[in-house]
Amino acid sequence: MTFSLNGQRVEVPEGFADDRLLWVLRDVFGLYGPRHGCGVGVCGACVVHVDGRAERACLLRPADVEGRAVVTLDGIATPSGQRHPVQRAFIEESVPQCGYCQNGQIMTAIALLANDRDADDSAIARAMDDVLCRCGTQTRIRAAIKRAQELMREDAVNAP
Repeated sequence: MTFSLNGQRVEVPEGFADDRLLWVLRDVFGLYGPRHGCGVGVCGACVVHVDGRAERACLLRPADVEGRAVVTLDGIATPSGQRHPVQRAFIEESVPQCGYCQNGQIMTAIALLANDRDADDSAIARAMDDVLCRCGTQTRIRAAIKRAQELMREDAVNAP
């Protein structure tokens, strides 16, 4: 069973086919961006991108992603190592408190902006409401997404 993981073709070792994708990512491939939160798809701490869509890794099995492209928080930087605009905006807006939900927040925001770079406040709220944050940083998260939109426009203007 193979799939693309952060741009590299990987094979799931025998004996892990029935495990949740979250555990395969963490235990087999050593990727700790996706977090274990609730384990039942409610909290969003484990969000990864599957073919560009935000998906809950705790609900998927390797067979669900066979032949597909999976990207984790560990794989969103540019090849030169530059942080994604959403990551940069989270830093600029001082979003993190405990940071546990950050993987889900960032990965969900990236998927949203990939499909709607001009998402308005309502679209941002709808997309982000499914990722739980117990620290109460939702206002800063939404500000960071708006800032990421600005950074993406600046990056597009400054691209070679």
